[in-house]
Amino acid sequence: MGEHQMMSLSALIDARDGGKTDPEEMVQSSRDAIAREEPGIGAFAHIAENPVIAPQGPLAGVAVGVKDIFDTADQPTAYGSPVYPRHRPRVDAAIVELAMRRGATIIGKTTTTEFAFFHPTATRNPHNPAHTPGGSSSGSAAAVAAGMIPVAIGTQTGGSVVRPAAFCGVAGYKPSYRLLPTGGMKHFSPSLDTTGLFAASVRDVALFAALLTDRELAAGPVEPSKIRVGVYRCAQLGDADPDMRAALEQAAGRAADAGFAVSDIAEPDALARARDAHGVIQDHEAGLVCGSDLARHRDQLSSRLIEAIERGQTISPVTYDDARRNAKRGRAAARALFDDVDLLLTPSAPGAAPKGLETTGDSRFNRLWTLMGTPAVNIPGLRAANGLPLGIQAVGRFGGDRALLAAAAALEQAL
Repeated sequence: MGEHQMMSLSALIDARDGGKTDPEEMVQSSRDAIAREEPGIGAFAHIAENPVIAPQGPLAGVAVGVKDIFDTADQPTAYGSPVYPRHRPRVDAAIVELAMRRGATIIGKTTTTEFAFFHPTATRNPHNPAHTPGGSSSGSAAAVAAGMIPVAIGTQTGGSVVRPAAFCGVAGYKPSYRLLPTGGMKHFSPSLDTTGLFAASVRDVALFAALLTDRELAAGPVEPSKIRVGVYRCAQLGDADPDMRAALEQAAGRAADAGFAVSDIAEPDALARARDAHGVIQDHEAGLVCGSDLARHRDQLSSRLIEAIERGQTISPVTYDDARRNAKRGRAAARALFDDVDLLLTPSAPGAAPKGLETTGDSRFNRLWTLMGTPAVNIPGLRAANGLPLGIQAVGRFGGDRALLAAAAALEQAL
């Protein structure tokens, strides 16, 4: 275990376009890596036996792992739950079909926590198998970190893209809400569920986003002196691990050394209040969309999931509406905040990946930004004293994904 050679999407695309490799060869190298690494990691819920390899397309030859929360017609879709064994939807989720239309090969379904909530998978962290890879997109982050595949698709409702990316030392990009489609996923909280992407580096994840969506998202050059970076001083920083607090200061220092305009930003009260609204909104919606799972399959659900769905069903519409109003005020405050800065730096998680597989870690640094719908990306590169990755989260203005990815790619070089 320990260090794995990750696959760079940019390098693969360059080699393919330069005639040095072809789609068949590219997919075969992923299949070889899966055969080699998967037994020790357990990142896949299902591996395609004869995956379709498109001869052309922007993503031709790119092996993509898809979180098993998304429907796939030709591979089983279990949503991380024993309730859905051998479940085969009739059609693919929108993001899966989009990837295939762009030429990607769906190499397999990556593990997800139960219904993308908290109940962990058996997936191990490629940097140290005794530690969690994070969740709920556990397999997607671990498969990229272990060098099995160049890219993967996941989802975030609280911190389920950015946090596992941080724990596994890869780039995890949670786009602006609704930039990527969520149709055909097993929803938990529809107004929070966000489709996200994983790759080895910020540059790679930006390229994946660009090739997948046909939007101008690839990380172009930036002029650091024109980019205002705010170090986000929220109350949560107080109980982050000393390692993580030091990493945030180190990131801010290196950003300043690289010429970025760095300053401290205090958390507005409206955003602190909005953070507390996240749980109410998430649970109330889960109580609705997972209500039938609870009513019909209670005996096959984990106690934590039962508790969350039941808690959600006791939240009154009045309380839910009040939480949504607080979220709306928070979004107005976030818009105002991004008049003063171009991006915020904050931890991706309270520290490095915790030991043991019974937890997937803590999403306290991610929930607010999921609720705000703002784009966020984990910048890998820093390490804790124990050698495990520490992630720095860069957050941008809603809809400002291209600018965020370009700046984060430049910051990644500085780190």
